[in-house]
Amino acid sequence: MKAGRVFVLLSFCATLVACSPPDQPVSTTPGLDSANLRIITLSPHLAELVFAVGAGDLMVGVSAFTDYPEDATNLPVVGDAFNLDQEQLILLRPNLLLSWETGTPAHVVDELRNRGYRVEEISTTTLDDLPSALLKLGTLTGREEEARAVAETFSQGIGALATAAADATPIRVFYQVNAHPLYTINGEHYLSEVIEVCGGINIFADLSGLAPLISVESVLEREPEVILASSDAGTQAFDEWRRWSDMAAMQYGNLFLMPANEIGRATPRLLTGAAALCDALEKSRMNRRRKVDD
Repeated sequence: MKAGRVFVLLSFCATLVACSPPDQPVSTTPGLDSANLRIITLSPHLAELVFAVGAGDLMVGVSAFTDYPEDATNLPVVGDAFNLDQEQLILLRPNLLLSWETGTPAHVVDELRNRGYRVEEISTTTLDDLPSALLKLGTLTGREEEARAVAETFSQGIGALATAAADATPIRVFYQVNAHPLYTINGEHYLSEVIEVCGGINIFADLSGLAPLISVESVLEREPEVILASSDAGTQAFDEWRRWSDMAAMQYGNLFLMPANEIGRATPRLLTGAAALCDALEKSRMNRRRKVDD
């Protein structure tokens, strides 16, 4: 998180109710009323965002791996981010496709637009992007009031976590996205921002690419005091690190699994994941103090 990010989040909490829709442009189609929208989302988290603003009734299709909320799982699947079933699209007659700005390949978006579909790109890379995405979806679907309420709750929650950790002693964190091959997150990823909100330091914040490939040696060199991984990986996610008993994270016993569904997608449920991450870092500080005192 860059300098001043926490202040921006806290300020956003205070001003969200009075703010206007997000600065990013929202295209419109002449004669198309929000009540007549037929929406298809091209990423699982986008479906969740549409339901979050109360517009799930406008959905007619989703992408593969959409598993939340339950109502979304009952909708037809049109393919994944790379391969779409064009016949299914024709049958479903969508008039609004929602794509993930950094996840849906550009050539897929271009092809859809060339076929005459209206495509809106939604950015969810940073913490600030999430409230903005909710507000944008509220504007698109005519659910402005619902979207504003959800965005405000999220921003206030993140602000409260930042305030609670404002005086916390910094602690070095390694977030393991995948073990084989070994991937982490850089400083531009929303999870890195959550780490900073919770008073942690992402040891790989300086790398390029949102999810860079790293080596075991590079982790050892940067000496993390905490290792976090997604719960869907299970405790075997830490098997590699048990070989290195001298590493600070191992000495302190600071190995924590984060709730996969809540922390793996940029949706309002991220607030629950962020709270779990803050709790893990606070426990990590306690473990560090206990070890040092011994």
